[in-house]
Amino acid sequence: MTNITQAPCGLTEVSAYPAFIFAYSLVFLISLVLNSITMRAYFCSNQRVQSSVMVYMKNLAAADFCLCLCLPLRIAHNATYSITIRHIYCSFGATAFYINMYASILFMDIIAINRYLKIVRPLETHALQTVRTARHISIGTWISLFAFTSIYLILFLQTSWNLDPKLSCESLHSHSLRVAYKIIHCVSFVVFVFVLMSLVFLYWKTLQKIRQAELSAQTVSSSNKFNKSKRNMLVLVVVFCVCFVPYHLVRLPYVFRSDCTFNILKELTILLSVLNVCFDPIIYFIFCKAFRNHLRKKYLQRSSEDQT
Repeated sequence: MTNITQAPCGLTEVSAYPAFIFAYSLVFLISLVLNSITMRAYFCSNQRVQSSVMVYMKNLAAADFCLCLCLPLRIAHNATYSITIRHIYCSFGATAFYINMYASILFMDIIAINRYLKIVRPLETHALQTVRTARHISIGTWISLFAFTSIYLILFLQTSWNLDPKLSCESLHSHSLRVAYKIIHCVSFVVFVFVLMSLVFLYWKTLQKIRQAELSAQTVSSSNKFNKSKRNMLVLVVVFCVCFVPYHLVRLPYVFRSDCTFNILKELTILLSVLNVCFDPIIYFIFCKAFRNHLRKKYLQRSSEDQT
């Protein structure tokens, strides 16, 4: 069994506790099944992309699936003292992990903006809602994330290659990497706060628009449609807040003051943020009609095959 009490708490990987290894393993198995179904529905079907929300959903699904694939390396890194695995995780694994986490955060915000425009201007097609623009925004988002995180990766490979396998990645950062690490997390925190504020604002404006529409609605079907739109936005905001707000409340204090309390809270909130890859398939099902139709078609096809 892993013994993490041989070094100061702030320097060891709290995630090496068996409970965390088990939790990450369980999340990986569940998310692998759910996201495999999602990837098959989005990328292995013959249907053509017909809306901007489909483009954003595909990118969100890709980010979730890649984040899911990062979990085995994180589990191995926590379960063993292999220097090779530690090197790979602390350089490439951690970089890929956070690229896909923030890709999920940004694409969830873009989807909320798209949903807001659809509710506020249902009869218009804004430039942001065209498939071509959606593809350009998606490509720009990925390029920005890769460029930003490459700073950490390059500095790590240049200055922090010799690691004690019993210590955390952050504990042996060089001075230049430690400074860059703090700057990166401060910028990430500012971006997250901006995304969070925009989500809350969009939800509030959407509620206002729906209330106005409900007052003028004359039919039950219209009222049901407004309630469905309100529910969809609420699900998106709740999933976002539950998964990512605790992590960002803890991560920045941890970067500037790593001690036992923040170390444990940091690992708990990272685990909570990883749950996003299990919750996002719910968002796909709720927001994307094409995704629901694909699953329904597959279910009916399988049922007919079983009957024959």
